[in-house]
Amino acid sequence: MHPPDPIPIAALNQYAYCPHRCWRMFCAGEFTDNQYTLEGTGLHDRVHTLSSNHREDTWQVRAIWLKSDRYGLIGKSDLIEETDGQLYPVEYKRGHRGEFDNDELQVCAQALCLEDMTGQTITQGFIYYAQSHQRQPVMITDELRDDAIATIAAVRTLLHTGTMPPPIYSKRCRGCSLYSQCLPQAAKKVGRYREGG
Repeated sequence: MHPPDPIPIAALNQYAYCPHRCWRMFCAGEFTDNQYTLEGTGLHDRVHTLSSNHREDTWQVRAIWLKSDRYGLIGKSDLIEETDGQLYPVEYKRGHRGEFDNDELQVCAQALCLEDMTGQTITQGFIYYAQSHQRQPVMITDELRDDAIATIAAVRTLLHTGTMPPPIYSKRCRGCSLYSQCLPQAAKKVGRYREGG
């Protein structure tokens, strides 16, 4: 019996943002660009050039693949740094500090991979926001680890069953590049119509 295919780390971010969006991207193979995704792609194209260097007392390596056999994860890092022997992931995002916790979940998943690859305990990571040029620290707490592990299980179930989660409208939908495919408000109105309301 073969082990299941590893889950892309990015799928955890998408699932935490919206399970329906994750299904569209990773099960249905749908993706549409908008202003936000194009800006993010441009940022990652600049960041994802494999390189290694030292900045003062910090060693940096960009665009390396991370993998965890323990958690069944795989993905490419934006930046891994080491200071005083301590490794930590740095995830690059467009815009300002995020409103949602899905980016923190992605950093935690990268930390889980680093732990599996190195045997070192990772206690923190960072999210670098390109528009504000600031780093937000992400503490890799037991609670965040539990959330990441639960999300890994949910994404694995989604990918295995292929069952489409219902679209649910929230303020996250406003910036979603797949909004016109799922039309969550229309689905809500159809549901009310079917119920006779």
